[in-house]
Amino acid sequence: MPRKEYYETLTQENSALVIVDHQIGLYTGVRDIPTDELKHNIVGLIKAMKVFGIPIIVTTTTESMWGPMIPELREILKEVPIIERTTVNAWDDQRVANAIEKAGRKKLIMTGITTDVCLAFPAITAVGKGYDVYAVIDASGAFTNKQGELGVTRMAQAGVKTVCYSDVAVEMLKDNASPLALEVYSGLDMPFAGLVYGLNQYFSKK
Repeated sequence: MPRKEYYETLTQENSALVIVDHQIGLYTGVRDIPTDELKHNIVGLIKAMKVFGIPIIVTTTTESMWGPMIPELREILKEVPIIERTTVNAWDDQRVANAIEKAGRKKLIMTGITTDVCLAFPAITAVGKGYDVYAVIDASGAFTNKQGELGVTRMAQAGVKTVCYSDVAVEMLKDNASPLALEVYSGLDMPFAGLVYGLNQYFSKK
């Protein structure tokens, strides 16, 4: 029998967002996704999650080495404290573990640079502690294609769900008639969304 979390959906009430090591220095090494696309996706994910009002936990590692969080995220996360740590696995820092536990949510949406370390290590640890983890692969990045692929494989083997940035938002939205729909889609900024919205506006006046 599959565990129930495999078919339970994300909701505003059961989910939290964990953002790991989206730092300037680490971004310079990302090679498996164009940096502009990566920034677009992580910004879109955060904007959509803020519409839902779910808890957001942010951590960086050794900023003296890897630099601060990228400015695109610092701008939209002004109100969220950053937990700067030295541990490789974010979960090994007790402050990070405590912040996630304090959020009181059993479904964790996680993203990190790099996919195979900064994301995979805490995601796998979280599964081992009973959390249901959604690793957002197109809002994460790796230093080589192979590292990214192997990171995804390792997470999947451990029971982590691998998803895209828009998947988790529309799963949480559930109904396009929701009063939150326009703000969520605007935040995601999917390339075709503007066209679809324009067509909808046009035909609604017919």
